[in-house]
Amino acid sequence: MKLTARATLQIQKQHEEVFEAIVNPEHMTQYFISESSGRMETGKDIVWKFPEFNDKYPVTQVDVSSHDSVSFVWDQETVVRISLEKQADNSTVVRITEGEKVLNDENLKWTIGNTEGWANFLACLKAYLEYGVQLRTGAFDFMKSNS
Repeated sequence: MKLTARATLQIQKQHEEVFEAIVNPEHMTQYFISESSGRMETGKDIVWKFPEFNDKYPVTQVDVSSHDSVSFVWDQETVVRISLEKQADNSTVVRITEGEKVLNDENLKWTIGNTEGWANFLACLKAYLEYGVQLRTGAFDFMKSNS
């Protein structure tokens, strides 16, 4: 059995606007990360920093496909895939998968944690795009390093 983290949410914004919020660091820093070394583009490696951690995280093997999907690697064992589906009402369904890992206790914890993380990403993206609200602000201060 293989484990895959999954999260899906419908966002009441047009497909192109949702896509841009995912690949453009000017938007991403408003709801997900605190810094990015650049825009997500096919073949480009970038680095992300999160507000709760001192470390920087490489994002490699970026593949952006015609505003419908984005994939990347930030954990050498897994690939993150984000797909966007246009809806008849001009909203967008965003589906995220990250995996696969073999079933064991450590990877089960990883799957639960990353599923929670991607669900949070989607909630923050929705709040930002639909209401201009930054849900992540202060949400993870308890995780900040005391160093």
